[in-house]
This record gives sequence, C-alpha cells and structure tokens, in this order.
Amino acid sequence: MTGPWWREAVTYEVYLRSFADADGDGLGDLPGLRSRLPYLAALGVDAVWVTPFYPSPDHDTGYDVVDHRNVDPRLGTLDDVDRLVADVHRLGLRVLVDLVLNHVSSAHPWFVAARAAGPGSPERGRFHVRPGRGPAGVDPPNNWPSIFGGPAWAPFGDGDWYLHLFDAEQPDLRHEHPEVAADALATLRFWLDRGVDGIRFDAAGSLSKDPAYPDLPDGWQPGDPAPYSDRDEVHHIYRRWARELASYPGDRLGVAETWGPPGVLAPYLRPDELGQAFAMDPLYWPLRARPWRDGVEALLAATTRHGRLPTWVHGSHDVRRAVARWGPGGARAVLLLMLALPGAVYLYAGDELGVPEVALADDAIRDPVYRRSGGTDRGRDGARVPLPWTEGGPPYGFGPAGSTPWLPQPAGWGAHSVARQRHDRTSPLALTRAALPLRGTWWRGRPAELTWRDAPDRCLAFRRGPDGPTCLVNLGDAPVDWRPYGDRMLLASTPADGKLPAHATAWLV
Repeated sequence: MTGPWWREAVTYEVYLRSFADADGDGLGDLPGLRSRLPYLAALGVDAVWVTPFYPSPDHDTGYDVVDHRNVDPRLGTLDDVDRLVADVHRLGLRVLVDLVLNHVSSAHPWFVAARAAGPGSPERGRFHVRPGRGPAGVDPPNNWPSIFGGPAWAPFGDGDWYLHLFDAEQPDLRHEHPEVAADALATLRFWLDRGVDGIRFDAAGSLSKDPAYPDLPDGWQPGDPAPYSDRDEVHHIYRRWARELASYPGDRLGVAETWGPPGVLAPYLRPDELGQAFAMDPLYWPLRARPWRDGVEALLAATTRHGRLPTWVHGSHDVRRAVARWGPGGARAVLLLMLALPGAVYLYAGDELGVPEVALADDAIRDPVYRRSGGTDRGRDGARVPLPWTEGGPPYGFGPAGSTPWLPQPAGWGAHSVARQRHDRTSPLALTRAALPLRGTWWRGRPAELTWRDAPDRCLAFRRGPDGPTCLVNLGDAPVDWRPYGDRMLLASTPADGKLPAHATAWLV
C-alpha cells in the first residue's frame, strides 16, 4: 500500500438508525453498532462511516442537528462514542463521523432566537434571510427550489424568509458569519480531539451561496449549475478545514459529499483541500460498456491531476438499493469492478447482503421528501429498513425480541440475513468477504493507469499498469469466454466455469 491509509480504503457506511438496536426502542444506536463491530472486521473493510448521532428532532433522521457536539440520548452518550473509537481502533479499523454543517435543526438555539427576533436583528444574521417579494413580502425572495421538493424558502411571518435547501426544519447557515465559521471549526476540533480518523462533510457543495440570491434562469434543471452549489467560495472553507485536519496526526481524512460530474468534484481534491470526494454519478450509469469506460477514464483524469484517486460509491442511504438499480447480478458485478479500479470504495450497510428495496406503506414513510413532494416521490426510506441479522420473525436480530423497528421490516426479511448467508458460499455476503482480502493482495496499491485490453462487444477488460491481474466485466446478455484473459480465476461475481455469465465480473491471472 502506498500513500495515506484512506487512498484506496473500503469504507462501510453504517446508517446508524437501521444497523443494530441495543436497547429495544426501535432505533439503531451506538451500543448496537459496537456489538456488531466484529462482523465488520470479519467482512474485511478498512473503515466505518457512522451517520449522525447528534441530538435531533428527527425531521430528517438526524440530519437536522440541535447540538453538533453532543449525542442524542436515544442513540447513546459521549462515552459510547469514545468506546466506539477505542473498539474500532482495537480491531485495526478506522472511524469516520458525519458532520452536517450546511444547516441546523429549526430547534437549534440559534434558530429559535432568530425566529423570536425581528427583521434586521443580529440573530438572523447567522442564516440566509431575505425580505419576501410582492405586497407585504408574501412571496419567496427568489425561485430557488428545495432539493426535497417545493420552494427553498419559508416565511418567518413578519416579511422575512429563510433559506432551507432541504426541509423547512433545516435552515441553512451563513458560513460567512464569523460566529458560524468559528462554531464549525470548534465542532471539527471536538471530534478530531476524540480520536475520529475522518470527517464526511454532508452537503459539501452547499456551504456558500451567491449573496445576490439571483433567480434561476428559465429552463434550469436539477444538476445544472446553481448559485447555491459548488461555488468557488466554498473551497475557501474546505482549505481552512483541511489545514485543521492536517494539524492532527494519523492522516485524518476529509471527504466531501459531492454530487455531479468529474469537473464538480475534482476541485475538492486539490492538494490543499480534501482527500476524497464522492463520485455519485456511477450510481446511475447503465450496465453498458461504453458509459462505464468513458466515465471511469473521465474520473481518473479529473482526480489524478490533483494527485488523488476516485472515490467510488457503490450504495448510499440517499439512493435506491444496489440490487434495485442494477439487478442482483449487476450489483455484484459492479462491486467487483469498483474494487478493482484505482481509488477508494464506499459500501452501504446491507448491500453486502443484497437486501432489496422495500416498498413501504404510505403511513410508514418518514422521509420528508415524500411529504414535500406531495407523495409523488416516495423518498429514500425503502433503502433504510433496519437490517436483518437473524432468521425467524421481526425484528430479525436488529433489536431485542419483541421490539418494533422504526421502519417496518417486510415478511421474509430473514431470507437476506447474515445468519442465512453466513455459511452459503454463493451468497452476496460470501462474495464480499472473499473479495475484500483478495483486493488487498491483487489490486490495492497497483498503478492508477489502466491498460485496456481487447474485449468482446458489451464487455470491459483492463489491467492496472502493464501487467498483473485482469478485471473482465461482461455487461452483455450472453456468456463470454474468460480464458483468453488468464489461466486462473481468482474470483467471479457469479459462479463461472469456462464462460463468464452475463452481468458478471471476474478477476483473472
């Protein structure tokens, strides 16, 4: 291995509320996570990313934070965090925490004070506040949309409006305000002082907005450049935080949650900024050879020019389950493809089990996206259903017998459980457990330059550098002969004899 520990690390995203519930209140918690750490160590991951555990009213499942430097008592204590960090390090792993610094909860003391104060008050200066348009300010200040649906502005009721790029209960902070900047830095130091190995910066591109608050042009579509996302000024913030990360020992990692093409994420990876920036576009690439080859080459070119590598995201709590996006075979094939490529990989909890997307009843959905879209977008809860650890009936080992998980688990959920798959050599879990150590032996640390080999139509074949193993990916509908690419198959995403099945990946030497 060359470079810092995170350069080609495999990080496992623990969606805390759905991972393991120790006390039976229906919510996954820090003690529950600690009890399952041996499972993660045996899986072979390098690091664990823990989603927010801070005090929150849960309008957006913990991403609406009341106190960034404390723990929600439903989820544990600060002592539990310290024990978690110690346990993770004892197992030879690293731990990342999730900082939500673009916005706070509407129950945060700063916003409570801003709501009570009047227009023009200092309390409102910490937020993006503008007078409304139209008679008596009854219309929003501009036409910016919320990412969760509807307008991005909500009224105070006195002519002023506040910006919320997400839910109305998540008012956006003004990072130009000295108190906001100082508080964010204090939060960063607080968790680094407790020994965490890295920070995932939520909504990384949203921390700077155009102070003129211009309207979006006619014809604007989500994904187009916007005056509230990925502006040049946001990089001043990350350079400041990167200096703080660098002042601590142990190659502390800063990773940006970025959405967009290579040109959007690459600036976050400049030598004086962060170590990783999420490549989320591959989550939506179809299983066709040309989009993957072109996309991989573009991401490698954009990241290596800054001395970094791509950060491949196989799954996330913000998108549908991998098997829903690519199919069961495709999800396994993409996992082996990503593990062979240069860079880091993020694996979402449950995708190593191949759990499906769950169709929840309307009254079970908690995601504010569902409410704000008027029910037209069912949101992200289908990928957040608490994990099945055991067979039998609910809660399938997620919590104590008789407890009720915060999202309902479907009938038969135990068929996807760790217990069911533990001794099944053909299971998704067995594939993941086999792939991660093999990756360390055969792929990690190899050259970042890809040598593309001739391949059948609808297939990809490459080495990293001029020699070494070959990764063969069959994205077609018919089997292909793998023997021209190696004498021995190290691993295949689907059992293969002389031919590699459709929608499958093999590692060959």
